[in-house]
Amino acid sequence: MADGRNDNLQCPQSIVERRNLIMKLKVIVHEAEEGGFWAEVPAIRGCATQGETFEELLQNLYEAVEGCLSVDISPTQITANERIVEIAI
Repeated sequence: MADGRNDNLQCPQSIVERRNLIMKLKVIVHEAEEGGFWAEVPAIRGCATQGETFEELLQNLYEAVEGCLSVDISPTQITANERIVEIAI
């Protein structure tokens, strides 16, 4: 928007330097009754996945978390005193 109310902000240099930090999430891994594994991420509502092997489960977890965190929600109504910004974590 021309008024700057819906911006992608440039990160300050101190944040860019720390950008290599890793986000850590706790995951609960379950052995599936039919074989293989399934896992859930309690910090992200509805984020769960499965895999035939533990290695496949881990790969699927990365994809599931990325997908859950990148979902757009319905449009938000804002007032003249508010703004929408996007940040990278």
